[in-house]
Amino acid sequence: MPYDLARSHPLRAALSAEMHVRRLPRFVSPCRLMQVVTLLDDGLHADRAFVTQIGDARGVTIADTARYAVVPLGEVTLVWEGHTEFATYTFIREGAFDEPFDPVMLGEEVARIAAALPGNVIRATQIAVASRGASAPDRAALEQMFEAKALIVCDVADGRAQIASDFTLHDDGFGRLLVLDRGLEGDETGQLVVRLQELGNYRNMALLGLPVAQGLTAEVSALEQRLSVLTHKVSERSSSDDVLLDELTFVSAELARLAATTRYRMSATRAYADLSLERLKSLAIAPVRGYQTLADFTERRLVPAVRTCESFVGRLDDLSQRAAWTSELLRTRIDIALALQNRDLLASVDKRAQIQLRLQQTVEGLSVVAISYYLVALIGYVVGVMPDVDHRIATAVSVPIVLTLVWLAVRRIHRGLID
Repeated sequence: MPYDLARSHPLRAALSAEMHVRRLPRFVSPCRLMQVVTLLDDGLHADRAFVTQIGDARGVTIADTARYAVVPLGEVTLVWEGHTEFATYTFIREGAFDEPFDPVMLGEEVARIAAALPGNVIRATQIAVASRGASAPDRAALEQMFEAKALIVCDVADGRAQIASDFTLHDDGFGRLLVLDRGLEGDETGQLVVRLQELGNYRNMALLGLPVAQGLTAEVSALEQRLSVLTHKVSERSSSDDVLLDELTFVSAELARLAATTRYRMSATRAYADLSLERLKSLAIAPVRGYQTLADFTERRLVPAVRTCESFVGRLDDLSQRAAWTSELLRTRIDIALALQNRDLLASVDKRAQIQLRLQQTVEGLSVVAISYYLVALIGYVVGVMPDVDHRIATAVSVPIVLTLVWLAVRRIHRGLID
């Protein structure tokens, strides 16, 4: 009874297929290859549609979600690989050759396909794998195939192969790579070519971040200078707080914009550089006397570019932090100023309350006198009609009594209002 695998994870098959992509079909020396790398537009799959069209014409079915396909083109085999940002198209033709870097040897059909590839070409390389036992070209022959000043020759794969290149664009628009077989077995030839090409492809993709960092350096420097001036103004109180806060907000927003627009490119540069250095290490490079090695070439050009990008990212992060600190300092100063204003306002309110209380007490005293005056007058009228009572004595006696009673009444009313 077969095992029931109905509960497999939905991504199981895709993950298994992912482990087998980015490889070339097995081939042996001698062999000619041509690889073209094109940048992809975000969210588009023009590369897959293009290869699907080629596959349909030759009876090869390519899935809608495929990222890798092999399409036979007669004597030439097309290998397509779709990556996140770029696609690679590798054309392979086995067999002996006289001219290692003659693109016509791959045929007119390959030339038509190469001319119609979607996207912008970021790298194109002709690769010649010489037959095992073939004698290594001397320096004069190498300088005819490559640029003498940029010539690179070194052993790879623990001495089982030797490579020669100059990693420059020639008149036909292609770079050139010569591989001499010194004992490669089985899949080692294809693996070596894949590692060499991945090293170059990832290196070029990593270098895409360099012009971005260089192009925005002047803008970052201007923001840095402006932030320095603003920080000095904050410490010197030479401008109003509102104006300084508006300028600091603008600088912070510009820094955030630069960080947002470059974050992906800078992080991709770091990732591609790491992949390049990993591939470089896996090649097991050994020097050939009299020539610079692939490791020297890669590290001398790649490492400074990556460090420039890292320095750019570091400057952005540092300026963003400094802008945040300055803004926080200014806001603290504004908060302190507002607290002092509130304190003065409360003191003014308290003083006014005290003045109002004194005025109220004065008014209350005058009110007691006025009310008492009228009550004493009324008492005088009443006493005046009594024949047996001395009018003046009775009025004089009523004055303190009336004052006391009125004062007590007003005080009672006042307490009742307070309670």
